[in-house]
Parts: sequence; structure tokens; C-alpha cells
Amino acid sequence: MFVDQVKIYVHAGDGGNGCCSFRREKFIPRGGPDGGDGGKGGDVVIETTRNLSTLIDLRYQQLYRAENGHPGKGKQMTGRSGEDCVVKVPVGTLVKDHATGEVLADLTQDGQRFIPARGGRGGRGNTWFKSGANRAPRRADPGEPGEKITLFLELKLLADVAIVGFPNAGKSTLISRVSNARPKIADYPFTTLVPNLGVVAVGDFSFVAADIPGLIEGAHEGKGLGIRFLKHTERTRLLVHLLDFSADSARDPLADYAVLQEELKRFSEDLYRKPQILAPSKIDHPEARQKLENEKARLSALNPLVFPISSVTGEGIDALLYQIKKSLMELRRAEEAGPETDAV
Repeated sequence: MFVDQVKIYVHAGDGGNGCCSFRREKFIPRGGPDGGDGGKGGDVVIETTRNLSTLIDLRYQQLYRAENGHPGKGKQMTGRSGEDCVVKVPVGTLVKDHATGEVLADLTQDGQRFIPARGGRGGRGNTWFKSGANRAPRRADPGEPGEKITLFLELKLLADVAIVGFPNAGKSTLISRVSNARPKIADYPFTTLVPNLGVVAVGDFSFVAADIPGLIEGAHEGKGLGIRFLKHTERTRLLVHLLDFSADSARDPLADYAVLQEELKRFSEDLYRKPQILAPSKIDHPEARQKLENEKARLSALNPLVFPISSVTGEGIDALLYQIKKSLMELRRAEEAGPETDAV
């Protein structure tokens, strides 16, 4: 099961209490205070790992608590600190305050760590309170309570390319053809209900592609789980927009294109402005080829990068992949170069 958002409650460990103790040895009747400090409470740590791709484990265990610090002891012995509680999440997880919606951390690197709740400090032993006026203090501090907070975790997939389009446009068939992903494929809309990731190799170059479930009109308002699907496209560098040109489809592929572009724009202006490649799909039938030929001029006017494909026969797949490779290499070079600075 693909789970991309959960609510969890985290509670850091309380600090251990300080010790009130006095030195008691033979021939030393007034040894003075020797109470040790309490240990620090354990932290709650959110840590990313590439071994996970979903938040499903956190759905069934929603309370995470770190160990309390141990109390201090006599002979000025400090109590042991509590063990941290490490919560493993997939790379690409957003950590939010559930009460306010504030983004606390955006974890996009493998092994990245974030501490949402810190353990309480241990209490001071009575040794700290010895003075010239009070040589035998009987005061020791209690440990501080650990922080606690309710978190909302949201997973946004990290992929170079997002394959988008209306339901039944052939997205799952394409990603199964070019990568090791094996999504469910059937001839009806909304076969894919969760995003699928696949690694695509083009010669010595590779990239990660995401098959985004079908989007419909009103997706930016949440229709057809549109918001949950659209958010997975926000981190991608490039969009491959599939248009269904199959002979038995009664839909107008260019009208579908206009609807989906409007949904992208309404959801996020940044998403709408991402580079796109148009891929008319299912062109293996003569009627589909004729439909494509009739719309070729309009397609070129919408986007100069048009690569017709058939995921069943493999026609046009190589040309599409090499164009994706070229576009990604250009985008990566632009990112490495950074924004240009104005000359003084």
C-alpha cells in the first residue's frame, strides 16, 4: 500500500532527577554533599532512508517516545542519558506542525536528520547548591520534561521526470516499457491509483521517472484525488505530457491538453512553468496516425517538442528518451551554473 501522508505524535524523554546524597565514609563524619546530576532525556529524530518508499509503517504506529534520562546517584555519579527514538521515513518527506501547518523540515537527502522534539535536561544534584552558608544542602532539581508535538508527515516523490496525462492515456504502459517498474495496467480509467517510480537508463545516462495517476478537470480542487497526485510533480525537473490519440477514443486530445494545463497552472504557477515534452500516445493504428497527422500543426504550435509514441510496439520510444536525456542534461547544467549575476 502506498501511503503518502500520516499524523504522528512524538514525545522526547524527560530529564533524570538530580540526586540528594552525602558522602558517608569511615572516619569522615561530615563528608558533604555528593549527589550527581540526572541524565538528559532522549531526542526524537526523523531520519530519511532510501530503503523506504512509503509512510505505511507510521500509519500503524503513531506514538513515538524517546527514553527518559536516568536519575543521578551518590559519589557525584551522573545518570545515563536516555536513548534517542529514531523514526525512519522515505527521502522526500515534509515534516509539518499538525496544529499550525508550518513546514518544519524538508528532507530531500538520504540520511538527513531532523529533531522535532528534544529531550529534557537532567536535574542538578545537591552538590551544586553547596555554599559557605549551607554546607549540607538538601536540594536537588527534578529533570526537565521532554518536548512533545503532533506532526503531519507528507511524502512528495523525488523524480527527474513526471509522466502526466488524463486517465487511460498510456502512462503506466510507458513506464513499464522503459523501466523496471511494474504498475497495474488495464483498459479502463484510474487503473493507477498511486504513483509509480522507475529508473530509466539511456546509454550511460539514467534518470528517475514517476508515473502520476490520471488527472481530470478540477484536480487542483481535489477531484479524483487530484491534489494528492499533483503534489508529486512539484519536485520533478521535467514533465512528459501524454495525449491519447488512440483510434477508439472519442475524446479530443488537444482539449484534454488545455484542461490539464489549466489544472497545473491553478495548482502551482511554478509547476505550470516547468519544461514539458508532448508525447501523443497509442499511434500504432492507422486511424490514430491519421488523427495525429491532422493535428500536427496545432501540436507544434503548442510545444515544439512533440514525440509521438506507441508503448505497445515501441515506436518513437527511443527518440522520446533521448530528448528527455538532452533536456535533463541542459537543466542540470543550468542548475550547476546557478543564477547569473548582473555585471557591475
